[in-house]
Amino acid sequence: MKSILQNLIGSLQWPAMLITVVAAWMIASQKKFKRNWGFWLFLASNVLWIVWGLKDGAYALVILQLCLAFLNIRGAAKNRPEVAAE
Repeated sequence: MKSILQNLIGSLQWPAMLITVVAAWMIASQKKFKRNWGFWLFLASNVLWIVWGLKDGAYALVILQLCLAFLNIRGAAKNRPEVAAE
């Protein structure tokens, strides 16, 4: 059972990579709706990368993803209509 879980976590890098690419595409959109989804997708990819990095011992990647998650939360907050008007 432990081996199945390890294999599942080990394979998280592929959906994490795909979600990261889609999020980057959406962040570049002129439309706030798509940009907002991009930030949330980036947060999802941050979580996947953190889980994968912890299992693989890639602690620099984990720290990077935590920093990027903070920036994505900040970006999502600044993308809100009431904040963007300031």
